[in-house]
Amino acid sequence: MKKFFQEIKADIKFKSAGPGQKLTDSVGEKAPKEKSQQPALRQPRQGPTDEAQMAAAAALARLEQKQPRSRGPTSQDSIRNQVRKELQAEATSSSSSPDASGTKTVPEAKEEGSGPLAVTGVYFTCPLTGATLRRDQRDTGIKEAIMSHFTKDPVAASIMKIHTFNRDRDRVKLGVDTIAKYLDNIHLHPEEEKYRKIKLQNKVFQERINCLEGTHEFLEAIGFQRVLLPVPDQEAPEEFYVLSEAALAQPESLERLKERLVGAEPVRAQLDRQRRVFRPSARAAQFDLPTDFFNLSIEELKREQRLRSEAVERLSVLRTKAMREKEEQRELRKYTYTLLRVRLPDGCLLQGTFYARERMSALYQFVRESLQSDWLPFELVASGGHKLVEGENLAFNECGLVPSALLTFSWDAAVLEDIRAAGTELDSLVLKPELLEAMEKLS
Repeated sequence: MKKFFQEIKADIKFKSAGPGQKLTDSVGEKAPKEKSQQPALRQPRQGPTDEAQMAAAAALARLEQKQPRSRGPTSQDSIRNQVRKELQAEATSSSSSPDASGTKTVPEAKEEGSGPLAVTGVYFTCPLTGATLRRDQRDTGIKEAIMSHFTKDPVAASIMKIHTFNRDRDRVKLGVDTIAKYLDNIHLHPEEEKYRKIKLQNKVFQERINCLEGTHEFLEAIGFQRVLLPVPDQEAPEEFYVLSEAALAQPESLERLKERLVGAEPVRAQLDRQRRVFRPSARAAQFDLPTDFFNLSIEELKREQRLRSEAVERLSVLRTKAMREKEEQRELRKYTYTLLRVRLPDGCLLQGTFYARERMSALYQFVRESLQSDWLPFELVASGGHKLVEGENLAFNECGLVPSALLTFSWDAAVLEDIRAAGTELDSLVLKPELLEAMEKLS
């Protein structure tokens, strides 16, 4: 009986304590007590009020927001995740802009084709035909031009095919040196019949020459003919290349052909600068580039926004000098091309496409070819006031001028003073007239 009354008292004491509190609620966020409390046995217990529920929800939200920060990062994964969240929040706040109603809107990321590009792509010029080729048409266009050249000059076309169609430069050199050795033997021993014959099933021929594209066309173009000849101690004849009598009668010609073969280089499409001139524009420093300018896949380009977080992570790791140099080289190889604009004294913009590894002299030559007074010295200055020296043996990617950059043009100050001292004035038109006639509006 005593135990029975103790349980009743404990139940009354529990019910008279008022509304309960969740464990996740903050200490100070308790539900307000009722002004007048009735005995528990006379009035049933009431649930938490709306105000108490709202206070508890707010406390729980604050607690969830504070929990990750209070724990602190405990591993490289947590550091990476925390930095990524902060960078995403920073990018959202920096890219948002207030609209007419005062609220901020976040523009969607611009993808290629969603707006006007600074240049539609990277283009090349075929040195054989002069045709303009897109980047994805470059190799096919060069091969087609070489094959069509066989009708005009089969010797030259076969030499170009050997050096261009075969990518392995070491194997090309080995095969070319072997053919040169064949021709040297014929030139030095014109009366020796054995040097005029090349056995096609010979191991050296198969491993060094037969495996290369264009070698058969070259041998046939300089006078070798395929002939079946008997082989001693063998019933079936075998196929040989035999030099014709007409070709043998001109040993000096064979020597010149050998020199052409050895000294030839692969046929490469030339980068089209796509020289363009724009009117003065406030968008001069804005560059929307196609993916042709990057030596990365689309997936890799999308990961560019995470570079800053990776840099923060690298700062927490001790790296050797070799590791830092390796990372720098990887950064330099990221871009294949760069789009450069030069702001002229009259505000006009001169634009051209360059390889990221080209030297500063290529840029100065490009600008000089566009000037009306191309004999006058000038200077080019990058952002931050860094002067670009024409004779400096630095590539654009080593100077931070990739994948795009806006440069400032100015005439040499000392030369301008001399011109004014002579009582003459420099022509206000900087560019050549034909370029000014083709001036465009920068969209």
